[in-house]
Parts: sequence; C-alpha cells; structure tokens
Amino acid sequence: MTSNADAAIAALRSGYDHLAPIVAGLGEDGLAGSSGAAEWDVSQVLSHLGSGAEIHLATLEAALAGEPNKGIEFNRGVWARWDAMSRTERAAAYVTANEKMLRRYEELDPATRKELRVDLGFLPAPVDVATSAGLRLSEFTFHSWDVRVGTDPAATLHPEAVPLLLGFTGGMFAWLAKPAALEGREAKLRVDLTEPHRVLGLHLADPVLLGDVPEQPDGVLHIPAEAWLRLVVGRLSPEYTPAGVETEGAADLDLLRRVFKGF
Repeated sequence: MTSNADAAIAALRSGYDHLAPIVAGLGEDGLAGSSGAAEWDVSQVLSHLGSGAEIHLATLEAALAGEPNKGIEFNRGVWARWDAMSRTERAAAYVTANEKMLRRYEELDPATRKELRVDLGFLPAPVDVATSAGLRLSEFTFHSWDVRVGTDPAATLHPEAVPLLLGFTGGMFAWLAKPAALEGREAKLRVDLTEPHRVLGLHLADPVLLGDVPEQPDGVLHIPAEAWLRLVVGRLSPEYTPAGVETEGAADLDLLRRVFKGF
C-alpha cells in the first residue's frame, strides 16, 4: 500500500522531472522575465526553490543523524549565497539542489518513512516524513507554477500534486485568508471541485473557515481543484482563471480574490 509519504515523494519527483527541462531551456531573457510570484523574476523563484531544497535537505539529514535543526543562522547563510548568484547560476544550482534533496527522500526505506520525525524549525514539534515532504510539495508545486506561467499563461498546477494538496488548504486559511476584505459581510458557500471531485463548505466570516457543506448555501463556486488551490494562495487573477470557473449567488470571485490575496 502506498503511504502518504510515498505519494508526496513520488509527486515531488514527477513535478521536478517536468520542471527541470523547462528550466534548462530558459535563457537569460527567460530567467529575467516576470513570474507568477509578485515582485520576483523567474530566477528569483528558482533561487527560492533551490535554497529551500538545500535547507530542506540539511533539515532531513539532521533528523536522520538525530541532531537538532540547523537553525535560522544556517538558513540565512544559504539565502545570502543564493541571492548573490547570477540568474544563470541560480537556474543551474536549482536543478542540482532539488535533485540531491529528492534522491535523499527516495533513499528512505519504508520504516524510516514511517517512523522518522523531522524538526522543520518553524513548527512547535517535529513532524513525520509525510508532513515534511507534503510541505515541500506545497511550496514546490505553487512556485513551479510561478516559473511555468511566465511563458505559458494557461499553466496549471502539476496534476499529481493536486489531490495531496487539497488536504493542506484548510490548515493554511489562518494565515492566508484576509477577512478584513469582507468588510463585515458573511456568507456560507458551497464549493464544487472537479478533477478530482470534492464538495467543500466555505464560511466567509472572521475567521474564514472550511467546514460542513451548507444545506442552503448563500452561493456556489464551481471550480477545478487546481484553480481552487491557486485561488487560496493568491494565484487566480483574471488572466490565469480557466474557463471552468463559475459562480452563483454570493460566490463573488472578485471578493474571494481579495480575501485570498496570497503570501
């Protein structure tokens, strides 16, 4: 049986294998071009992904060795080194760093994948490999889209990651949602997802929450699952919204974009 850790690691691999040749084909102009992340060019997104892979690998190695997390000063040193790279250096270093991290995850035997606990440094307690790899998958999937959408406005999230990331969205709302944008309004929405099919209940209030699907919703949002994920992280501006997104009643897409403005 495939575990959540196995699935997350496999999705990381397939997503990376899709992105790596795209990165290899980017020249200086492509690396300097706009990305899907506000205020970052494509090379800066790759710098974020590459430095993150390096830090993530060091964190995993520390857990395997029974050592504490490397800490914020280690992270700052990694970030400073990547910030100092040229655009082409960032692209090349990203490919190397992400491959090294992935191979280390893939080398973990089934017992380690089940039993290891990883201190990520920013959570109150160590987490299992499924959570550690899942958090990396979330970061990778959205920033991979940031890179690809620079040259392909119709880019979507990597499909293998989408069903895994749906389980993370509710826990992200506390720091992603901006209830002030509601200006005191409240609404209970039904969210109908496709590919894969899911039905969610979204309560627009302070705080914004996922919950039970309302029997009599104030509005309905019909949306592909990958577009829903991009919506909640602020990556569903009009030019990147697929044709399959439809709304009824109080499901105001412009309002939802303001509530979910992104990181």
